[in-house]
Amino acid sequence: MADEQNHDHEEPVVRDKRRIDPDTGAVRQPEAEGAPEAGAPEAGGAGAEASGLPDDETELTVDDILNAAQAEVSEPTDEHLADLKRVTAEYANYRKRTEANREVERERAIGQAVAVLLPVLDDLDRAEKHGDLEGDAPFATIAAKLRGQVEKLGLKPFGEVGEPFDPQRHEAIFQQPADDVEVDTVADVVETGYTLGSTLIRVAKVVVKTPA
Repeated sequence: MADEQNHDHEEPVVRDKRRIDPDTGAVRQPEAEGAPEAGAPEAGGAGAEASGLPDDETELTVDDILNAAQAEVSEPTDEHLADLKRVTAEYANYRKRTEANREVERERAIGQAVAVLLPVLDDLDRAEKHGDLEGDAPFATIAAKLRGQVEKLGLKPFGEVGEPFDPQRHEAIFQQPADDVEVDTVADVVETGYTLGSTLIRVAKVVVKTPA
C-alpha cells in the first residue's frame, strides 16, 4: 500500500530559467521550444531560428552597409551617372538663365538712368552740326566729357548717313526718291539712335533715299 502511494506521488521538476549561469557567470543562450532542457543549442541551429535571430550568413553589419555605399560611390551605376549628368545640365542652364536675366536687369536700370540725358545729347549733336563744338572751347570740352561718360556706361550711338535703312533700328520721317541708290538708304540723321548692350534705347529718326 505504501509503495503504491510512492509511485502515484512524483517528484516536482524544477526548471532553472535564470539568464546568468550561477556557476560560470556566462549568459545562457535562449532555448528553442521543444528542445531538450539540458545543454544549449548549437549556434545557427534550431535555437537561433526559433529566437528569430539571423545566422552568420544573413546578418548585415554596419561595415557591410558602409562597404556597399563605398562601392557605389567608387563605381556608380549607369542610372546614377545619367542622373548626375541631368542635374549638371539643369544647373548649367539655370546659371545661364540667371546671368542673362541679371544682365538684362542691369541694362534696363542703366537705360532708365541715361534716358534722361538723351535730350542733352541731342542738343550736343545740334550744336556740333552748327560748328559750336569746334576747337578747345569750354563747351566743347564739357560735351566731350559727357559723351565719354555715357559711353563708359555702355550707351552707343548709331545712325550714319549712307548706311542701309533698317526698319528695326530706324524711323523714316521722310522719304525721297533718288537715282543713285539701289536700296533704301539713310540720307540724313535727324535724331541719333542709341543702344545699351543688347537693348535698344531709342531708334534713329532719319531721312531715307529710295530707289527711283
